[in-house]
Amino acid sequence: MTVEINGKSYEVPAGVTVLEACNQAGVYVPTLCNHPRLEPTGACRVCVIEVEGAKNLQPACVTKVQDGMKIRTNSSRVTNAVKFNLALLLSRHPKDCMTCDVNGRCEFQDLIYLYDVQDIFPSEVRTITPDISSPAVVRDLEKCVVCGRCVRACSELQGMDIYSMVDRGYETLPQTAFEMPLYETDCISCGQCAAFCPVGAITENMNIRRVLEEIEKHDKVLIVQTAPATRVALGEEFGMEVGSISTGKMVAALRRLGFDYVFDTNFAADLTIMEEGSEFLERVKKGGPFPMFTSCCPAWINLAEKLYPQFLKNLSSAKSPHQMLGALLKSYFAKKINVPPEKIFVVSIMPCTAKKDDITRPQHMVNGVPAVDVVLTTRELGRLIKMRKIPYASLPEENYDDPLGESTGAAAIFGVTGGVMEAALRTAYELGLGKPLPKIEFTNVRGLDGIKEATIDFDGKQLKVAVAHGGVNVRRLLDKITKGEVYYDFVEIMACPGGCIGGGGQPKSLDKDVLVKRMEAIYTIDERSVLRKSHENPSIKKLYEEFLEHPLSHVSHELLHTTYMDRSKKKVAQVAKV
Repeated sequence: MTVEINGKSYEVPAGVTVLEACNQAGVYVPTLCNHPRLEPTGACRVCVIEVEGAKNLQPACVTKVQDGMKIRTNSSRVTNAVKFNLALLLSRHPKDCMTCDVNGRCEFQDLIYLYDVQDIFPSEVRTITPDISSPAVVRDLEKCVVCGRCVRACSELQGMDIYSMVDRGYETLPQTAFEMPLYETDCISCGQCAAFCPVGAITENMNIRRVLEEIEKHDKVLIVQTAPATRVALGEEFGMEVGSISTGKMVAALRRLGFDYVFDTNFAADLTIMEEGSEFLERVKKGGPFPMFTSCCPAWINLAEKLYPQFLKNLSSAKSPHQMLGALLKSYFAKKINVPPEKIFVVSIMPCTAKKDDITRPQHMVNGVPAVDVVLTTRELGRLIKMRKIPYASLPEENYDDPLGESTGAAAIFGVTGGVMEAALRTAYELGLGKPLPKIEFTNVRGLDGIKEATIDFDGKQLKVAVAHGGVNVRRLLDKITKGEVYYDFVEIMACPGGCIGGGGQPKSLDKDVLVKRMEAIYTIDERSVLRKSHENPSIKKLYEEFLEHPLSHVSHELLHTTYMDRSKKKVAQVAKV
């Protein structure tokens, strides 16, 4: 179709919205409620445009283009309307930007500055006590701009429907059912609501200050570990292209922050595969229970415990990689450096907000102390580096510390949906059959399809496997398994869309292809790796020789495996009744 935008003619695909047409033409249109990965609603009216022949201004995000349409995005009528709408929102917004956790990264703040919006309406800021019940996220609805992104992300992507718009008109707010504290709902701590919030109304539960305090005191051995998905996303916080791999710069920045050791969670991902792969082989020998579910995603564990307790027996007992590494740091490594566990402070840099919830589980205590003391999201690390004025983009590449910094390509792909399955199959095949894989890549479990299936020839035995990511797809698959409509031997579950690359703590992005670009970067790391199978990692072999003995040993079970509990409403009601 041919459309005219601000007096210039453009060819655009049929069926796109005016906003999409303007984006393709390089014409800026402000947005607030719109996000390229969510269904548009036209709620905020910040993206209004003028269409010749139309009486009223139209929201660009939901208005479809028509052949010959003449559009104005920069007329005085449009600009005045945008400023008016922003001023209305500003009248209900706190003016505490200087101390807000998203200061400098707030879409609303950017629009107020861009349009030079002034206080033309009386200030009527809501008085709402922040909800700090969750270890994962904080809700401060005084800052809400009623864009509805949190509601849509929770519903469209995760299928959880924790939030809904309550009240009407001026008083509308996204609330939980009966305004319950978030942690008392079925929330799984995935943090997608925080990742899509354009302001500071929902954020990860920030732990930057605590880490800074420990760095300043420095009366403990400070150790930090970084998850696979952080290295393909952290650069975005510093203006690097989406999908940039900045592993070495991240390590260098962490050393400059003051950490004594910088280890790689990828090492523990290899260890997870050794334990989880061996556990799967045991089940194959014993005949079940099947399917065996992966267990490295803490939001998925929350979902299973709260809504699908019938599958708890099917979960692998292997801890998530960062918990495995934390346990080793406060046992094996503590002995190596002759420091008591309580004098070691472990920080995990994760793409995930659910890991903040994960470290509070009593099952993850080691030698009387938490295996991991603090979790910082990728976003938090970006902010911390900026606070300390570290020139991230110009830092030299540095390597992780040994012996817990060596990893394989199999560990790297943990960061993307299908990666845990592929890594596990690489090792389970060779350990179980004692012969090399005919082909190292399992392409059937790759990609961003919501549910992926494959059949693996395991020396004549046909193993059926499946991969699901994003809560909507996960629940669809679990419901089918529950009803007996499908059967699998092994299932990988990741609660966030795309897996860890799309975690609730990753840098916020308005790039609709952000997951594709991060995914490609993850597979690039795998392809460039000299070692691509977890069981070939020499540091893993040495760890078993020196300390763990063998996969699924008594020591391994003590440190690297965990248990689960039924937290469903039915079970909670039964306990309360007793």
